[in-house]
Amino acid sequence: MTLKSNKRILFLVIGSVLFLSSCAHQPAVVVGNLPSFFSGLLHGFIMLFSLIASIFTDVRIYAFPNSGGWYDWGYTIGASIFFGGSARA
Repeated sequence: MTLKSNKRILFLVIGSVLFLSSCAHQPAVVVGNLPSFFSGLLHGFIMLFSLIASIFTDVRIYAFPNSGGWYDWGYTIGASIFFGGSARA
């Protein structure tokens, strides 16, 4: 393969990924109680079980919509607690 054909293949792959990702959409936002820090903490802690359940049912492992940074922080801490964090290293 030449350098020119490699660039062509790379261009086609990147173009295909961009084209397919443009079809993605988020569900409609429901106004009400948004999940916050403690919900994120719980969702992060049960992430592995939610992932397994999402294969067989309509369960999401990450709440949408959520309250933003606080939910993300709780989710990260919960996942760290469940998977051992840096103590496992």
